[in-house]
Amino acid sequence: MSVVFVFGSNLAGRHGKGAALDARFKYGAQLGVGEGRTGDAYAIPTKDTQLRTRPLEGVRVSVEMFKTYARDNPGLVFRVTRVGCGLAGFTDDQIGPMFSNAPDNCILPREWLRFR
Repeated sequence: MSVVFVFGSNLAGRHGKGAALDARFKYGAQLGVGEGRTGDAYAIPTKDTQLRTRPLEGVRVSVEMFKTYARDNPGLVFRVTRVGCGLAGFTDDQIGPMFSNAPDNCILPREWLRFR
């Protein structure tokens, strides 16, 4: 089974710091692609094109799109990082509940298991 690295990104697709940098160099995330799958990575944008933190509702929409993609690809395993809880400044309590109904092929951070 293929493993896809799920990380927080920005809509500009710069992938210059944190998990996004790992996604770029270790998992094939493409520069300029700020949302969705490239290589063995899936970007969930938590910042906009100007690198400002996106509103929580915008992040929620992107998380829902990701969960649909994960459900539609049951042959893949998605290793989810603490999306948005680093450079974007969100807390586990803000982001973790968005993943409460994530499909079983998603491996969530231990900090979010209490929301399952």
